[in-house]
Amino acid sequence: MKSKIALSVIVSFLFLSGVQAQKKNALYKWRKGIIKDEFIYDKAPFPSCHSATIAETPTGLVYAFFGGTRERHPDVEIYVSRQENGQWLAPVSAANGIQEDGKRLPTWNPVLYQVPNGDLMLFYKIGPKPSAWWGMLKRSKDGGKTWSAAEKLPNGYIGPVKNKPVLLSNGNLICPTSTEHDGWKIHFEITSDFGKTWRKVGPLTSEIADMKAIQPSVLDHGNGKLQILARTRNWAIAESWSYDNGETWTPLNKTTLPNNNSGTDAVTMKNGKHVLVYNHVLPPKDNPKGARTPLNVAVSKDGINWDAVLILEDSPISQYSYPAVIQTSDGLLHFAYTWRREKMKHVVVDPKKLKARPIKNGIWPNVKGYTLPTLETYKAEEE
Repeated sequence: MKSKIALSVIVSFLFLSGVQAQKKNALYKWRKGIIKDEFIYDKAPFPSCHSATIAETPTGLVYAFFGGTRERHPDVEIYVSRQENGQWLAPVSAANGIQEDGKRLPTWNPVLYQVPNGDLMLFYKIGPKPSAWWGMLKRSKDGGKTWSAAEKLPNGYIGPVKNKPVLLSNGNLICPTSTEHDGWKIHFEITSDFGKTWRKVGPLTSEIADMKAIQPSVLDHGNGKLQILARTRNWAIAESWSYDNGETWTPLNKTTLPNNNSGTDAVTMKNGKHVLVYNHVLPPKDNPKGARTPLNVAVSKDGINWDAVLILEDSPISQYSYPAVIQTSDGLLHFAYTWRREKMKHVVVDPKKLKARPIKNGIWPNVKGYTLPTLETYKAEEE
């Protein structure tokens, strides 16, 4: 009897191991092309973190985010981590919200931009909440090791609100941005001299009466043709197009891709293809805010028709959010994002190894053997 029980236990163990192996193998089909998957740090002097940005500098990669007790807490500061010899150094505070009178305010949403043959720019916000914050800027001449004194952007300007600026063929640096104090509205802040002088374009109009969109990212289709993709409260990623290097824009409209009222990012690669990183989540009809998991990557040739290529995170334990994506000089893609508000993540991808599957009618394609885990199945597998 004991031998039969032991045999049964062994068979059950092998069966479960086989099932888990099949699931991991199925997930691997959504992870092809990933060559590095790592945390920026193991331990930090703050419990909560959010809002990734990443840039390539002449001295290596630089990563920034905000960290503190929790979002909106006055002790939230901007932290920067530099990569040396392939390793991330411990994050160091680069900016805080301490005012001249000693009052302390939270900082928000850092955005890094490396000026070609120039400074590394660090944009960020200070204020009690997004509807009442203002834009700040610091500069580094040594790849993020040291920073200039903080400079306040002109009144009414906040810099790129979440996603990186894009240097256009006409020499303008276009900063995609948005405001929340008078409804959700998208506009652009443009500088031709890397932050010495500024002007605005927008806010954008919309084809949809109740469109609420913020945090755009810019795709460059060439010959002055630009596209933005943005977060909304309308159950879909929004888009707008420009045919004159961002001076005028078509009214905002919905794309076929879902949005869970969470941030996205996008980049145009050197080969002209476009990469989008976002939570492919369609919220329930009665609430435009959905779970910030899974975290997905799609690729497009025209910015309209998208192919599914990666699932960066699929755990039902939320959240994986506020991503950033860049392509470095070696052609690799680098993704940065919030991991459960506990750590910051970095994933490196070889775009030549990605397998594309068409996204039809806004539905993420199925792969045989793979099922998005639920909280129940996830806990069972962990046990």
